[in-house]
Amino acid sequence: MYNPKSTKAEEFISHQEVLETIEYAEKNKNNKILLKEILVKAKLKKGLTHKEASVLLACEDENINHEIFALAKHIKEDFYGNRIVLFAPLYLSNYCINGCTYCPYHAKNKHIPRKKMTQEEIRNEVIALQDMGHKRLAIESGEDPVNNPIGYILESIDTIYSIKHKNGAIRRVNVNIAATTIENYKKLHEAKIGTYILFQETYNKESYKKLHPTGPKHNYAYHTEAMDRAMQGGIDDVGIGVLFGLEDYRYEFAAILMHAEHLEATFGVGPHTISVPRIRKADDIDPNTFSNAIDDETFKKIVAVIRIAVPYTGMIISTRENKECRKDLLELGVSQISGGSKTSVGGYYRPEKEDEDSSQFEVNDNRTLDEVVNWLMELNYLPSFCTACYGSGRTGERFMSICKDQQIQNFCHPNAIMTLNEYLIDYATEKTKQTGNKLLLKEINKINDKKIKLTVMQNLEKILKGERNLKF
Repeated sequence: MYNPKSTKAEEFISHQEVLETIEYAEKNKNNKILLKEILVKAKLKKGLTHKEASVLLACEDENINHEIFALAKHIKEDFYGNRIVLFAPLYLSNYCINGCTYCPYHAKNKHIPRKKMTQEEIRNEVIALQDMGHKRLAIESGEDPVNNPIGYILESIDTIYSIKHKNGAIRRVNVNIAATTIENYKKLHEAKIGTYILFQETYNKESYKKLHPTGPKHNYAYHTEAMDRAMQGGIDDVGIGVLFGLEDYRYEFAAILMHAEHLEATFGVGPHTISVPRIRKADDIDPNTFSNAIDDETFKKIVAVIRIAVPYTGMIISTRENKECRKDLLELGVSQISGGSKTSVGGYYRPEKEDEDSSQFEVNDNRTLDEVVNWLMELNYLPSFCTACYGSGRTGERFMSICKDQQIQNFCHPNAIMTLNEYLIDYATEKTKQTGNKLLLKEINKINDKKIKLTVMQNLEKILKGERNLKF
């Protein structure tokens, strides 16, 4: 039976409940009365249940679909404004003992180069990322208790935070590593990580077991219950996601919203972020062998309805998607994107030769961070390198309460302005500086509170004189 407050994976992600939800959505996809009722509720901006959201996802009425996309855009602007947070992944090691059939790091792949960075190599990578202008990283590592033990992860986090190069500093380290114990989550919390990220890949238990035939990740319940253990270990910002293309998208959509409902019901805090990657070509992996691929239009609707259903959550899209798709998704709900990303071990400091490629997946947006920043500004978005909430302790329930009241922009908008100004002074090309300075003037004029506006302008002067990491 479905029980969002249960501690058991099979109960808070109930297979029967997902199937009944899909059936209910299919039955009501053209029920205009119900669809209109759901949209009325959605406009309150308090979110939707997985069942209500699934009806919107199934809707075939063009006029109502137009309303759905317009509402997603409106909600995104109300909660997050025009800010887009930027980050980069940092791959520490691709040693892995799992047998995941969709990932080139699987243990049976004997021809991909296996690499694990030393602390000195990590230092070189971080300096290269700092020299681009990055302030926020997401570290990645395969699951291997011998090569990638928790001690190695903790040492690497400490190394990353310790590096100060010119005006560069990594101010937030998010962590995407395999499901682990409460004790290890406590250690990660003590290491002052930002968000703990773990993708479910698929919520369908039978599909999950087939896709993970060997290794510790084969244990569906242990993996699915990882966020509960992370919360119990003191990590109050967690990020969930699925890999679209492995299973029926309707199943994954309902289940990921059920996971969000479970976290909210159990801990009072839903997911800090939801990621929506699609399966991509990689060494030893052909995405055409997976029969559940989704087209761009379906993908856009998934993002739009997630934004409506979970208005408070950050939504992440990576360089798996190309420039055109990312542009569309930014309008519909995405609030964080990666820029200048490398998905290989050691790819920033020493770009690899083709025959040494250790990438986890094929990147479809190969632009530099500066090109991405300039592109965002030309689209009238405000690129943000802000980590102020994390630095000021506005995490977990505290962050969510402010965000749900649509007050987070009171902090985030001025902080985004200041961090963009840092980027323009320290790292931007001349073209990007010109675009950025025009945008800064426009964004400053959008601040209605005279006191905040004056403080921002004073802080911009301080940044010009060399001060950094000023924040509200």
